[in-house]
Amino acid sequence: MRVFPKARRTIAWLGLCGLLSLQACATPERLEAAGDVHALLVSIRDGDRAGFDDHIDRSALDDEIQAALVHRSEAAGLGGTGAGLGVLASGPLSRVAGGLLLRPEVFRAVAYAYGYRPGEALPRTLALAAVLRPQGGGRICAIDPKTGSCLLSFTRESGVWRLTWVNLRVLRKGTGE
Repeated sequence: MRVFPKARRTIAWLGLCGLLSLQACATPERLEAAGDVHALLVSIRDGDRAGFDDHIDRSALDDEIQAALVHRSEAAGLGGTGAGLGVLASGPLSRVAGGLLLRPEVFRAVAYAYGYRPGEALPRTLALAAVLRPQGGGRICAIDPKTGSCLLSFTRESGVWRLTWVNLRVLRKGTGE
């Protein structure tokens, strides 16, 4: 079968346009963040606690857990004293919860709950960049492709994109709550 030179050029142009449009979807910032997100995923898959800790901001995540505990204690209808005790206990409780939840094993369980299976390839950097959305203020959000909601948020700190916020429903899904 003979392919005409004009048709060959058209196919080449279409391929080039497809590559350029794919590249346009992933900005340099998103590609850089995706590289660090991939490194975080590798540390989760491999159970590498040091690599995991390098890619999370434990202090920011503890603060998120504390804010959720404060909100729950205020919403529980325990009155002023009960809410005050909840606020008072939220600091130590958030650090304990952070110690229990912010581990590679828990995030691996979350990945399993979302359908990832051992032995499956991790998403490549370009695929990860496709689900990262800039939030402003130097933050990038990893969205759920099905719902469009933000699942995880990363902030660039000292040249590394670190996990700084987790939709706590994500962690609950992995822990079976």
